[in-house]
Amino acid sequence: MRKPEEDEAMGEKVRETTPEAEDTAVPAEADDDATPDNDATPDDEASGVEGGDAPVRPPLQLTGPEDYKRVIEAALLASAVPLTVTVLRLLFEPEPGGELVRRLLEELRADWEQAGRGVELAQTASGWRFQTRPDYQVYLDRLKNEKPPRYSRAVMETLAIIAYRQPVTRGDIEDIRGVAVSPGVLKTLESRGWIDVVGHRDTPGRPALFATTKRFLDDMGLRGLTELPALPEIERMMDLVDTAHLETDTAAPTE
Repeated sequence: MRKPEEDEAMGEKVRETTPEAEDTAVPAEADDDATPDNDATPDDEASGVEGGDAPVRPPLQLTGPEDYKRVIEAALLASAVPLTVTVLRLLFEPEPGGELVRRLLEELRADWEQAGRGVELAQTASGWRFQTRPDYQVYLDRLKNEKPPRYSRAVMETLAIIAYRQPVTRGDIEDIRGVAVSPGVLKTLESRGWIDVVGHRDTPGRPALFATTKRFLDDMGLRGLTELPALPEIERMMDLVDTAHLETDTAAPTE
């Protein structure tokens, strides 16, 4: 049995070897700035994605003419203006050549024709474009708030003369029609973008020469002036315009 003096001596020895609570070293908290950013998931690291952005898809591998044709189709559907063969060739590297692009365009036109859809691929003076088939245009017109413009016989006759006899001067038009041409007639056609001044005749006064524009051919769905309808067809269109005006005037109440 230990004596009290031995217990007291042992207590003093324990106190000397045991550190106080407040002197105990506390591990320092890890510095956030020094901690590496491990937010990226293994999938993100494998795909090279940071911050959860959508992965970048590699370009499609074009293996044959059908793939080229689908690219051309997508470009034409997304474009608001007709695209030429030269522009379409820029879609590819290496560039496939104009002959192949033209062949694919003809095949694409046939594909849509055989599908019997309401849209067709057409070639105009400005290039290739998708457009509504004429048979369906009457239904689409019902969605328009404004009625299509109606042109007078003077405007239509002047347009026909310019289209078939271009380039012509105002005096030429007056000689053919047998009546004076109002400045408003030419201004109407110019504002519509159907005619433009292409030069001046080398005669006294240097009168302006008028000709149709690519906009005119595009609106008519034509590739060139050689596709213009026969003159009787133009005259039939004029008669329809005049008849519509006549019916409107007759139906209007008189004051």
